[in-house]
Amino acid sequence: MSALLKPIREIADQLDIAEDHLQYYGKFTAKLDLALLDGNRPVRGKLILVTAITPTSHGEGKTVVSIGLAQGFARTGRRAVVTLREPSLGPVFGLKGGATGGGRSQVIPSEMINLHFNGDFHAVTSAHNLLAAMLDSHLHHGNALGIDVDNIFWPRALDMNDRALRHIIVGLGGKADGIPRETGFVITAASEVMAVLALAASREDLRRRLSDIVVGLTLDRQPVRAGDLKATGAMMVLLNEAIMPNLVQTTEHTPAIIHAGPFGNIAHGTSSVIAQKMGLQLADWVINETGFAADLGAEKYMDLVMPSSGLKPSAAVLIASVRGLEAQGGGSLTAGFANLDKHLDNLAAFGLPVVVALNRFASDSDEDLAMIRAHCRERGVEAVEADVFARGGEGAVDLAEAVVNAASLPVCPKPLYEPEVPLEEKICAVACRIYGAAGVYFESGSRKKLQQYAALGFGRLPVCMAKTQSSLSDNPKLLGAPSGFTLTVTDVHLSAGAGFLVVIAGNMLRMPGLGKDPQAAHMDVNEAGEIVGLV
Repeated sequence: MSALLKPIREIADQLDIAEDHLQYYGKFTAKLDLALLDGNRPVRGKLILVTAITPTSHGEGKTVVSIGLAQGFARTGRRAVVTLREPSLGPVFGLKGGATGGGRSQVIPSEMINLHFNGDFHAVTSAHNLLAAMLDSHLHHGNALGIDVDNIFWPRALDMNDRALRHIIVGLGGKADGIPRETGFVITAASEVMAVLALAASREDLRRRLSDIVVGLTLDRQPVRAGDLKATGAMMVLLNEAIMPNLVQTTEHTPAIIHAGPFGNIAHGTSSVIAQKMGLQLADWVINETGFAADLGAEKYMDLVMPSSGLKPSAAVLIASVRGLEAQGGGSLTAGFANLDKHLDNLAAFGLPVVVALNRFASDSDEDLAMIRAHCRERGVEAVEADVFARGGEGAVDLAEAVVNAASLPVCPKPLYEPEVPLEEKICAVACRIYGAAGVYFESGSRKKLQQYAALGFGRLPVCMAKTQSSLSDNPKLLGAPSGFTLTVTDVHLSAGAGFLVVIAGNMLRMPGLGKDPQAAHMDVNEAGEIVGLV
């Protein structure tokens, strides 16, 4: 791998980044100073949103195709950058393994990126848990704010899949060890601090958002914020370097900016606003990956990220594969087209031109790929093969040209609903218009929370749906494009600093667990100090 890597200074030169704007983290990675966003550079680029059909358990290749597409743009002589999320250790040691692409379309140094990449996840975890510690300390030292111990929302965080920490009781060691209360852990990628970091436009905006985090309610039902606990400054200290995006390279030395890591199924699922804005000032084309399928990452981008940041995509790339369509069709490729069609309809509803990228696997037949292309032609959508794992950027040149054509079309991207729409109606809009539900059932506790949050002044916030990635519905076993089902809302969490409400649908959990045979069981370090099994 070291033979593939160029010094990061050479990668920065491709984007005309001055030395003063680089903070080196070794020879091959650097952080980008926020002074790059000082307003002197005009926005020059177009933003391309990368999403997918409903994935198999191993994903549909959004990361590898995003990387390959950026390399494809570079092969055509265009200045491009790919913006990606940072991998979470939960999936790395859980089901998926590494999250840096594969074959000839990777971001490197991949092992460093997959593991403790420049300390950003550690900083987010520490800032989250510092707020939790200051909250419990406040209770221990007299509770001057009058916090209701039975109305504390703020959990703790850990960047690991650990189901035993979902629901715990703290403070069991007696008076000296804190007040006993129920709480739990969320995985760091689901932390509101991670969402705040990803959505902040500047250090000033980060400070405001951190201060606005609501950790619980007082006895008279008023919000208690991180600012009330005087935690904001210390959280800023911990996130002082984490707010700066990370510059790395692909296997073909195309620049890549990797920053923040909110999940797409239980958070908003895309790289940081700062990373995307930097990319749009530095390059002509910014390829931005969003988590899971278009009903999750793409919907949340359009309904959460775009209204908050002002960033508007020029086109979307919808990734499909033979295996993914066959999985959604119960073994039939043509039956799986219903899932593809639903995602195309959803992206069209947001006002985005779409190109379908056919992520090619070695086992795919030319006949199957031709069938998908023919179906897309009937839909009036261009489908282009992306053979990026085997061929790198060369395998995405045609896709890049198709994306350029799509991005030249008139576009008027729009969110699904307006802020003044009541919270329950926002949830119903996503469930019925995006997922295909016939209606929504609100469990009594979730309905009461929605009413409470609206009464506290949070009714204009958008909703961040947390549901299974394995189906358009909240039932992972419903394949294809289900309709007529009822979406069940089981819980709601307020993320006032991030600027949305997390709506839990079905049995979705914010702290995953390890499977019976996790990737962790297949990893090791050999005698030469080389990591094996991190795929």
